[in-house]
Amino acid sequence: MRLTTYRDAGEFLARTREVLASNEIANNLMLGLASRLAASPQTSGAPPYLATVDQDGELIAAALMTPPYPVTLYRSDAAATQVEAVFGLIARDLVSHNWPVRSVSGRSPFAEEFTRVWAAHTGASARVAMRERIYELRQVIPARPVPGQIRAATQADLELVTQWAGEFFAEALPDDPPADARDVAARRIASGDIFLWEDGGRPVSMAAKTRGMITVICVNLVYTPPPLRGRGYASACVAALSQHLLDVGWKSCALFTDLANPTSNSIYQKIGYKPVCDFDQYAFDVELA
Repeated sequence: MRLTTYRDAGEFLARTREVLASNEIANNLMLGLASRLAASPQTSGAPPYLATVDQDGELIAAALMTPPYPVTLYRSDAAATQVEAVFGLIARDLVSHNWPVRSVSGRSPFAEEFTRVWAAHTGASARVAMRERIYELRQVIPARPVPGQIRAATQADLELVTQWAGEFFAEALPDDPPADARDVAARRIASGDIFLWEDGGRPVSMAAKTRGMITVICVNLVYTPPPLRGRGYASACVAALSQHLLDVGWKSCALFTDLANPTSNSIYQKIGYKPVCDFDQYAFDVELA
């Protein structure tokens, strides 16, 4: 069993792409992040942690982290009986090189397995930060009629998107807020990622495309201000964006939902998203310096 670390995301992607792409939806976070880092290394403020574990020439595990965000994990089914050894290699390497590990995320049960190994190596305690579900859409079921239409956000929308992005992160991802919501908004508007649903010329909901991979692209940053919720705006916005992404050639769309939010899990299924697998995040109460 051998651990390899990488300075170059392109080399990491070359080693992992075929395996991750064999289940593109379930592995979309690692595959999408690695693809983005390989294409635009400057998107990571700090050098990323990139590692693989091989056994007899076969990739059996991988880890990716862009500090301060979670370590994201993959492991093969073949490694299911060797998690202490496999994740132990990664944990020891992170500890020995003083990587600032705050949390871990991965498909169930990867994150839980790593958390157990990490605790054994560091003494850190952990808590469940979020339990999520990954959904896939191949065909849109039209949302119920809602007044308005979708449009791409422009730089004229920067202040609004900054406000909504900050509120989204505070509400949905309190353990992983961005360093600067304005920077996130400006960058993603410039990339053509952000879409707004307008009713009567007024933006009322937001969604974004992200992490385009091989045949799959993800939808995220879905947000409607609390006073405007319950009117179908988010469903209409996500349905319209998803249809646009399919129309321009993506085979399917993926998104994550918080299992603690039954409303979002319900509305996405009504417009055609189907559950694929669960994804967990654990936050550590002790961080290595």
